[in-house]
Amino acid sequence: MNYISNYLESINYDWWLIIGFLGQFIFFLRFVVQWWYSEKAKQSVIPVYFWYLSIIGALIIFVYAIVRKDPVFFIGQLLAIIIYVRNLQLRKKSNLHE
Repeated sequence: MNYISNYLESINYDWWLIIGFLGQFIFFLRFVVQWWYSEKAKQSVIPVYFWYLSIIGALIIFVYAIVRKDPVFFIGQLLAIIIYVRNLQLRKKSNLHE
């Protein structure tokens, strides 16, 4: 047990790394939400919350990529955000609900 506590004390906590993991976790939650709604409906459903969680997670990862100066994540998340916002626009235009 001492080994684990010594290891945890030796880690240099990087707040940006924690923020990056938070973004990834929020991004992961969108799949949980989609699965939950699909199970309730007994068919594949993409609820509006899926897109909101996608945008929030992608924005956090986008900021993380800027700070880390990672152009792969930066460009990937920028394009993804545009697609997620567009999906919300299309959804609103067609008056889809949960």
